[in-house]
Amino acid sequence: MNEIKKNNISKTKKLKLGLPKGSLQESTIELFKKAGIRIVSSSRSYFPYCDDEELEIMLVRSQEMAKYVEQGVFDAGLTGYDWICESGAKVIEIGELVYAKNGFRPVRWVLAVPENSSIKKIQDLDGKRIATELVNFTTKYFKEKNVNVNVEFSWGATEAKTPSLVDGIVELTETGNSLKANKLKIIDELLQSTTRFIANEDSLKDQWKIEKIENLMLLLKGALAAESLVGLKLNIHKNNLNKVTELLKGLRKPTISPLQDEAWVAIEVIIDEKELKKLIPHLKKVGAEGIIEYSLNKVIF
Repeated sequence: MNEIKKNNISKTKKLKLGLPKGSLQESTIELFKKAGIRIVSSSRSYFPYCDDEELEIMLVRSQEMAKYVEQGVFDAGLTGYDWICESGAKVIEIGELVYAKNGFRPVRWVLAVPENSSIKKIQDLDGKRIATELVNFTTKYFKEKNVNVNVEFSWGATEAKTPSLVDGIVELTETGNSLKANKLKIIDELLQSTTRFIANEDSLKDQWKIEKIENLMLLLKGALAAESLVGLKLNIHKNNLNKVTELLKGLRKPTISPLQDEAWVAIEVIIDEKELKKLIPHLKKVGAEGIIEYSLNKVIF
């Protein structure tokens, strides 16, 4: 019996999947959890447990992901569009997943200088020094602008390097708050980046891997879609039904179900969470009862 189990396990097909280690790690694992895939990682392990036996997962830095996917170390992986551009790796983009460390929006690579600097525009940096982790993209950017700068790699604490060590920096930001805290001003935006699901060209020649990747993308996009949506249930007397449907007219048609009391119906709908604080008081005023809001894990459109 044990021998049969071993043989079955050995025959299980595997998709080698790279997930980002570092700033995106926790939000990525949480996204997979909402997609129905449980991943458990310890701080010292690069090979987390996954309850999907068809996935073989390894954690690597986002900066290296595209290179390893291109080389076939991974069949697929998640990384930022910025690091795809920086590496120049030839990979296939399966789709975009708009989430970051602290929210669900693109991150920005910006050019910043000290607030009290005389530098006002890109051309003022001619002959100056720039520190960044995004060296290749930044070098290309300044070359296209015909501005001659010395771009050097920053190993960290980039925001602290001006003005003592460099004249400006190209740094990643979500809100800009950290730059302001370090008394830096943004003079240009080089790139907006979001997380991308990428795949190896040869892996996409395998029909099983194609289907597995497409199914993963479907579930992940469904989990992301659910982040801004909630479910809403309520009961309403039939005499007031039109008033409720009028309030919900901007949404897809709600589900309307009969109740045991034939004079009443139940309504269920999926709605943008931001609309609820205005909508619920109005629903109450037109006679809605038993109003229930509930969270969603996935919404598949």
